[in-house]
Amino acid sequence: MLKLENITSAYGAVEVLRDVSLTIRPGEILGLLGRNGAGKTTLLKSIMGLLKPHAGRISLDGIELTGRAAHQIPGLGVAYVPQGRGLFADFSVAENLRMGLLAGGQGSDTLERMLALFPVLRERLDQRAGTLSGGEQQMLATARALCVGPKLLLLDEPSEGLMPSVVNRLLHIVGDLKSRGVAVLLVEQKVAAVLQVADRVLFLENGEIRHEATPQELERDPEPLHRYVGVGR
Repeated sequence: MLKLENITSAYGAVEVLRDVSLTIRPGEILGLLGRNGAGKTTLLKSIMGLLKPHAGRISLDGIELTGRAAHQIPGLGVAYVPQGRGLFADFSVAENLRMGLLAGGQGSDTLERMLALFPVLRERLDQRAGTLSGGEQQMLATARALCVGPKLLLLDEPSEGLMPSVVNRLLHIVGDLKSRGVAVLLVEQKVAAVLQVADRVLFLENGEIRHEATPQELERDPEPLHRYVGVGR
């Protein structure tokens, strides 16, 4: 289980997260919604060790993550697909996937599972990542993260700029991860995508968690969507 306890994070003197606490259970999909600048990406970076919290504690299955270097976090069971994908553009598809395997200490069996999950990547193994289409790049970024063999997957705006068919494919994969006990923290602007797969939804505003609801509750009462995101369902 991932647990954040009273996390406060800042960029210099600018405080972005304030006293944030949350938990994610194995196999749970937690959606994180909020307007631009609410602190969603900062929260993911704090978990991933890319930004050191000023206060609070982060743990996964009782193992302390707070204060660890970012390169140590994947080996503890956390994988991250950043906004913009973060691929090594000049590396081949195969080389990008190997980076994920190395980060998580995984082997060829894991690679084969990823190629079965994303068959288009098998056809592109020798192709430079920077020459892939947007959808293929997102698949590669997700496959590389899953090559870590994570207990927890952090996804930051995975549907950005993608065709609906690719988005649906990614959402299907997120649902498959749930069935295998992998927890997912999903940051996404497309509200319908979050409500389609999430077990719970948290709303972040000005660096603080303001509201929690299930998709079913938001179906009955969409007022929090209007208040914290500015859109309906």
